[in-house]
Amino acid sequence: MIDFDSIWRTQDEIRTVVNAVMGECIFSLAYSQEKMAIEMELSVHLDEDAISDLCCQFPASADYNGEGTDGSKFVFFL
Repeated sequence: MIDFDSIWRTQDEIRTVVNAVMGECIFSLAYSQEKMAIEMELSVHLDEDAISDLCCQFPASADYNGEGTDGSKFVFFL
């Protein structure tokens, strides 16, 4: 069974970190039931140093997932 309360809480924590570190630049933030992970795409493209710095700030383990059409993509496996 999926614990949506935990997913929503984690999404709120992710959004809080991004807003504090980068400003409001989240293009999409959604749970993928297929991958059992939260996927996020920013509206900006980050360089390697900024990606590393941002990943270190998240409460959940974050992996860089490449560049999307709108910006850098990250995945958070739950």
